[in-house]
Amino acid sequence: MDQLEAKLDIQKIKADFPTLKRKVRSNLDLIYLDSAATSQKPNEVLEAMDHYYRHSNANIHRGIHTLAEEATAQYEGARQRIAKFIHAAHSREIVFTRNTTESINLVANSWGRSTLQAGDMIVLTEMEHHSNLVPWQLLASQIGFKLEFIPVDATGVLDLDVYRQLLEQAPKLVAFTHMSNVLGTINPAKEMIAAAHQAGALVLLDGAQSVPHLPVDVQELDADFLAFSGHKMCGPTGIGVLYGKEELLDRMPPFLGGGDMIKKVYLRSFTPNDLPHKFEAGTPAIAEVIGLGAAVDYLNAVGMEQIALHEQEIMHYGAKQLAKVPGLRVYGSAEQKGAVFSFTVEGVHPHDVSQVLDDLGIAVRAGHHCAMPLHEKYGLPATTRASFYLYNTLDEVNKLAEGLLHVNKLFA
Repeated sequence: MDQLEAKLDIQKIKADFPTLKRKVRSNLDLIYLDSAATSQKPNEVLEAMDHYYRHSNANIHRGIHTLAEEATAQYEGARQRIAKFIHAAHSREIVFTRNTTESINLVANSWGRSTLQAGDMIVLTEMEHHSNLVPWQLLASQIGFKLEFIPVDATGVLDLDVYRQLLEQAPKLVAFTHMSNVLGTINPAKEMIAAAHQAGALVLLDGAQSVPHLPVDVQELDADFLAFSGHKMCGPTGIGVLYGKEELLDRMPPFLGGGDMIKKVYLRSFTPNDLPHKFEAGTPAIAEVIGLGAAVDYLNAVGMEQIALHEQEIMHYGAKQLAKVPGLRVYGSAEQKGAVFSFTVEGVHPHDVSQVLDDLGIAVRAGHHCAMPLHEKYGLPATTRASFYLYNTLDEVNKLAEGLLHVNKLFA
């Protein structure tokens, strides 16, 4: 076992995740390589949510009885720990949503709808997930502002010369992924944010892939908005986060109307609540927030720096092992890259690759990974994607490579 794995004690980490203990197909050990889609959940997260439902199940903020006070304390305590996890200045800057997609839609429909005008411009990239494309496309079709895109080259790296040229056109917003879910490319966020601010633009950072895998400090990056999802970082589904600088969130109108997002309601008007509650209408996903708080505790206990180092080890080792597979091409070879491998095998459809690997107990994903424009850029209908996390081992990289050699033999 390599030194990084020994330091992290991967086998002990694996034991924390019940799903990773199960057998699949013909009594095969599960090799789970689909964490970019959703991660597995450790016992601590499951137990935290179960404890809430069994012992403190009540609505939050509105009750003064014991259960309501306990539930509120757990919910708001999780918010504080999540704020600390990304180094937000205050927990008021943490807004709970359902996922990264809803967080970006919130910014588009609140900040965007109240700020952008016909003729304005926002800058995106060619490697964006649909969640950071479609909300802006919808809004642009209604308001009439322009969308411009930073190109991505054959290695999966953004053309920053074109980016600087686009900034000369005074965009109102730059929105881009911190780490590509297809290419694994880790974009130079701090540099790009500083350049955008110098040009007078705000920045929305899609952190769906970066926050689970890298130490992310929103104050160091100086991000205006950061969106991420709980289910990709050992937390439950149905809970996401929007971080926003307090002064920006203060100026933005509410996204949804209803209970808890108000201070006072009259028949013909209302006064919105303070941050962050003015963006959290109705009964929230209380158990899921508590679960995400437990996930953050778990990741902190393991150590985000060590997780990032471990995944870098897997990434470098994986690149070498996959290079030995005849006819396999990996898309994305940036110097700064996460442990994500999207690839094609010559003469074999990505769905067939995925199916054969599943027969061997290896869970990967096939398709366009919610990034159709990026696949079209490379002339691809689909790719197969293997994505790794803190509970994966170098031996599982070997098993993937062996499985791909088996694919070649079957379709030779």
